[in-house]
Amino acid sequence: MKNVVIIGTGPAGLTAAIYAARAELEPIVLTGDTPGGQVTITETLDNFPGFPDGISGFELFQNLKKQAERFGAKLVSETAISVDFSKQPLTVKTRTGEYETKTVIISTGSDPRKLNVPGETENVGKGVSYCATCDGFFFRDKEVVVVGGGDSAVEEALFLTKFASKVSIIHRRDRLRAGAHLQSRAEENEKIDFVWNSVVTEVLADETTGVNGVKLKNVKTEEESVIKTDGIFIFIGHIPNTEIFKDKIDFDESGIIVTDSRQKTNVPGVFAAGDVQDNIYRQAVTSAGAGAAAAMEAEKFIAEMEGTSYPGKM
Repeated sequence: MKNVVIIGTGPAGLTAAIYAARAELEPIVLTGDTPGGQVTITETLDNFPGFPDGISGFELFQNLKKQAERFGAKLVSETAISVDFSKQPLTVKTRTGEYETKTVIISTGSDPRKLNVPGETENVGKGVSYCATCDGFFFRDKEVVVVGGGDSAVEEALFLTKFASKVSIIHRRDRLRAGAHLQSRAEENEKIDFVWNSVVTEVLADETTGVNGVKLKNVKTEEESVIKTDGIFIFIGHIPNTEIFKDKIDFDESGIIVTDSRQKTNVPGVFAAGDVQDNIYRQAVTSAGAGAAAAMEAEKFIAEMEGTSYPGKM
């Protein structure tokens, strides 16, 4: 019988592991098939507190891992394939066995929805980005394009105007899907223009300097064109990594796990933290904060379950 099983090793999962281990809960952390998650493919994080010169996503993952293990968290190279949350103890099955546990913290993250066009994957970090907050600073006085037409795309485009000299929003329809207020702000911003009825078919790049353009296709006329750009920001949605939790806990309409302000799901003893339950901020630092909260709530749940007082050792 375990006290805490944490599924996922991004900033949320490993911060939860640090807090749970410091509370002497001896957490088990299932690393999954991609330890560290999305943060490990970020070349440099300049907005994570405590690193004035920035830190690579992989190095941040390694630091969090070492810190969690220092306090007694056990990282296991296994992938959760199914769960049973219908009764206590909760059960998490992996490919090689299963764990019975009093609490579970889900921190499996989400993946940005990709265009899946030539030149996209190989130029991530070289002009292709899925996070304006993370990378906008590097495009000061440069021209960039934003792909998407929803709230996130328009919000990120507006954010990019703080740095870029020009922001072109590329959308496959002839009008935005974003809210009216955001649309008005974008239309009134002199740095933003729109490319309607178009999709990106290829990301163009130089091996040395990175992205230098995108190839487009008009969905109505099928006419092809090229836009020169220094960067492409893609905001066409995120895919939460929640397949094994379907029908086990509540989700919202976008597929994000529903939690209250204390990281609790609708199932007692099951908590969620990070991108898997955050469809707004999706930042390493906010994920870490959510992971800490989830671990603290797990400790409280165990104390109440065992009829003991909450020691608050974290």
